[in-house]
Amino acid sequence: MKDLTGYEQKIDPLRDECPVRAALDVIRGRWKPSILWELNCGTKRFSQLQEALPQVTAQALTVQLRQLEADGVVRREIFAEVPVRVEYSLSEHGKALSNVMDELEEWGKAYMERQGKTAG
Repeated sequence: MKDLTGYEQKIDPLRDECPVRAALDVIRGRWKPSILWELNCGTKRFSQLQEALPQVTAQALTVQLRQLEADGVVRREIFAEVPVRVEYSLSEHGKALSNVMDELEEWGKAYMERQGKTAG
């Protein structure tokens, strides 16, 4: 398994003193909320995530999955088959984010309505 050291959160004294900042640092990223949304629906292979998120590049998807894995939110399971099969799922720690993401969605909908926009 590839070393995840390069994908871990960087030292940030503000995050170390603020639980909200620490939580936001984990889910902050262009594609992380969408990845978490897809994995909340169940285990997915890389190609299934790419299909569900067609605008994301393979490189960006890989980096953000590795970051989520380094933070203990996503599990990556490798199956010794030919060809090798890799599946991604939420860890127990990641599943705990489900309610938070639901609340963020509701807040976001209300915010968009106040701005005169509709959720897509």
